[in-house]
Formats: sequence, C-alpha cells, structure tokens
Amino acid sequence: MLTEPHGSTTPPFSALERFISGSRSLVRLQIPRCELCSEPIFADHGHLLDLGNREVRCTCRACTTLFDRDEAGGRLLARIRDRLWSLPDFKFEEHVWAGFGIPVDMAFFYRDSQQDRVRGFYPSPMGLTESQLTLEAWSELESQNAVLHNMADDVEALLVDRTYDRRRYWIAPIDECYALVGVMRTHWKGLAGGDQAWAEIELFLQRLNEKARVVESSNGKE
Repeated sequence: MLTEPHGSTTPPFSALERFISGSRSLVRLQIPRCELCSEPIFADHGHLLDLGNREVRCTCRACTTLFDRDEAGGRLLARIRDRLWSLPDFKFEEHVWAGFGIPVDMAFFYRDSQQDRVRGFYPSPMGLTESQLTLEAWSELESQNAVLHNMADDVEALLVDRTYDRRRYWIAPIDECYALVGVMRTHWKGLAGGDQAWAEIELFLQRLNEKARVVESSNGKE
C-alpha cells in the first residue's frame, strides 16, 4: 500500500500525482512541432526543403500551404509535394547508365536550382556520395524519357533501383530519397550490408511502389 511519510501534511498520493503531472509535461515537450511556427504537427505533416543546406524542415498544414506557389519561399525554402510516380516503361540503356559513373545499383538525381545543374547521389553506409554526372549523360536520358521534363527542381528526384537485375524507376519527393538513405545507414552492416539491411531497403521500396501512380515515361502522362 502506498502511503505518505509519517507526520506529513501533504495530501495522500500527491507524490504520485506530481509524477504523473511531470510525465505529462514531458510528453507535451516531446510532441513534434512545426519548424516555422512551433505549432504541434502530426504524422501527416508537410515538409519544406531549405535550398541553402538541403535540409528538410517539418511544417504544419498552415505553413506548408503558404508555400504552394514556387515563389513563396523567396528561393530559400521550397515545398516538397507528395507526388510519386512509378515509371515502368522508363528507358535507361546500359551505356547511358555507365556514363553516369555510379559504382552501385541505386541512386537518385535532381535538378539543383542553386547550382543550375543536375546532381546525382547514391546511398552508402556513410551517407550520400555524389556522382560525377555529366550534362551529356543526363541530356541523353532526357531525350528518351520526356517525363523528366516534368520533374520539379530541387524537391523531386529520379530514383533508380537496378539491384539484383531489377529495373525500377520513380519520380519521387526528395524527402523519400533521404529517407531511403536513412534506412540504409540504420541497418547496414559490414561491406555488403547484410540480409536485414537489404530486407529493410526492399520493404521501403515496396511501400513506395504501392503509393506511386503509374506514368508513361515517353510523355509524362498518367
């Protein structure tokens, strides 16, 4: 039986009540908040991309809506939309892939408005590594896949999975690409990654594919 110390004038169970109250305060402090206005946010919150440092900021619905127009962020912040396209007929010939200089079979590519060029990255256990992508290689890929002209600068990327002889391609929000890198870094072990890491990566990509809309690569239409 829980009792107060002998002679105490404190009401019974007040210590327990203070503990519960303190725990509730701690829970309140741990609630995620919008990085612009500090309002609480939930699982379906929006994201903005800081174009200076490429960091993703979590935002509430109201702040996210403010950035619906491209010019709203003053080219400092850009809204990451949830558009996700699967490209089953995407053309990526072997000699073109070789020209991208990617040493692994998974990568993503986006147009960097700040540097006025296309940049390519591939995930690794150490994080992101940038490829030495040439303009000629990207131009050849664009000429075969008109859908790439619809890809929004900075916040959308061509995500490529060629592991285990698969050929899967998406136009995905940039935060999904960063999330994939996070999955790899969390589970990767040793040089080859290990079975668990590859199982988690495949689960992530399967979920991505389930959410995606199928789009024709030749004309960029659903």
